[in-house]
Amino acid sequence: MAPGEHDAGDPRARRASSTATPRAALASDDDGTLAPTAMVSSLPFAPELVLPGIRELLRRYGAAIYRAYGFVDAFDPSFPQAAHAASGTVVPGVGWVDVDYLGIDQGPIVGMIENYHSELIWKVMRQRRRTLRRALARAGFTGGWLETQP
Repeated sequence: MAPGEHDAGDPRARRASSTATPRAALASDDDGTLAPTAMVSSLPFAPELVLPGIRELLRRYGAAIYRAYGFVDAFDPSFPQAAHAASGTVVPGVGWVDVDYLGIDQGPIVGMIENYHSELIWKVMRQRRRTLRRALARAGFTGGWLETQP
């Protein structure tokens, strides 16, 4: 992941049992959990950072975080090896690893890989600019390109 890039996922699932120091007791709410979707979904915006980042995740953590359906929802390389996770698994040399694949994370990964490859999503959205503008305005969004004339 790029420096400072992380996605909190669901920290309740990683809370250690009473035998470990509670992660939430730290000075920050950042417990070290990483969600690959945060980086991979940035592919069309910064491929020069994301592609090497993906390769590094695979090199460093491999099959522990990339399984049958792609990247797991989240993992925490700073999770204490001796701790017992409430869910997920603790993998030696990797840390806590989620066992879930969430559609809310997998969807953006698939969409942004395709967008990087063919710009399909951007092309479709440009074709539906008026519909999109109206929907965003109804939802309360303002500013940016919404302020320009259609």
